[in-house]
Amino acid sequence: MCIPLKSKTKFMNPSFLILVAFLLGLLCGYADVPFFNDAATFVAKIFVNLLKLVSIPIIFFSVASTLAGMKDIEETKFLGKKVVTYTLLTTVISAAVGLVLFLILKPASAPLKIEELASTDVSASYLDHLSQIIPSNIIQPFHENNVLGVLCLAVLFGLALLILDRERGGKRSHLTEFFLDTYAVITKITSWIVRIMPIGIWGFSVLFVKELNQGFAIEGLLLYLACVVLANLIQGAVVLPAFLKVFKVSPIRLFKAMLPAITMGFFTKSSAATLPMALKSAQENAGISPKVANFTFPLCTTINMNACAAFILITSLFVMSVYGATIAPLEMLLWIGIATVAAVGNAGVPMGCYFLTSSLLVAMGYPLTIMGIILPFYAMIDMLETALNIWSDSCVAAAVDQSVAKEK
Repeated sequence: MCIPLKSKTKFMNPSFLILVAFLLGLLCGYADVPFFNDAATFVAKIFVNLLKLVSIPIIFFSVASTLAGMKDIEETKFLGKKVVTYTLLTTVISAAVGLVLFLILKPASAPLKIEELASTDVSASYLDHLSQIIPSNIIQPFHENNVLGVLCLAVLFGLALLILDRERGGKRSHLTEFFLDTYAVITKITSWIVRIMPIGIWGFSVLFVKELNQGFAIEGLLLYLACVVLANLIQGAVVLPAFLKVFKVSPIRLFKAMLPAITMGFFTKSSAATLPMALKSAQENAGISPKVANFTFPLCTTINMNACAAFILITSLFVMSVYGATIAPLEMLLWIGIATVAAVGNAGVPMGCYFLTSSLLVAMGYPLTIMGIILPFYAMIDMLETALNIWSDSCVAAAVDQSVAKEK
């Protein structure tokens, strides 16, 4: 008897596979079989190497290509100015909320007791790298894994290409196309890594149980997870509704109108894949003008990553603190800017935020042991973050629509 295609494919759902991999990893970890432990260690090393492989390219080309490809903002100045302003405002607030929660809950105050910590040599202060924010040559930041230098070059290249393309009448240069195409290649490679992610989750889950058996203090990890989840909830339920109130938009009415898109984003974990549904919900349910919706949502899908900003900041500070870095108040403020810029350049694909954060940590010389422990939990966090990003896109679109209406 033929099995319907739907029955064949429902068990291939990424969320289902991730859950199965996580549960199998827990079972294999508790079984404590040497073969499983060795296999998990091998798998974990492979995935760490994959993360390192795409680390610096993701940071550079994501930011540079995003800026270089934003010529529509120049062509539609009023809409572009509003979208970018509201996007940056909400993203900065999201990162700031993450910082406040990190300072209140102090997740890194509970030592994780990972063996690798004892042999890790990390600079005591990230401010030591500030003198290298302007590299002496183009190759240096890539060779030395200098994150700030790479970000600086990415912003300079992206803005320069944007201005040059505008001066040429909006025609993209070959270099702009190269940046966009290269980033597309890196994104494709990353999507392949995401496809085999259940294997990595299995391996890291086995090692997670092994760490628990060796005295791993889970309190710090739970506090960290609480920081990330609370940052998303506060941003979505408090900050964004308050933002809408400024423009006299009903948060409840807009949320109900956008619920189909938000729900779809929650389960697909991809802002880009949810774009068609978001456009339909915005125009047909929320009453946002087609002109504003068609301009705002595609742009926001690329640059408006509220949840990613909070995750980058909290995760980076958490990992740095666990590995012994002393973070001064000025450095924390600096990280709000870093998280915002990185979030703007993040791709709207499943686990894009996780890969970008891992890339930042790798580029700064931090081991990815803790990121491996976070991975099984992030598969679920990613669902919440994507839903928040789509809700944020909707809020920006509604605010821009109100601004346009007032100008008429």
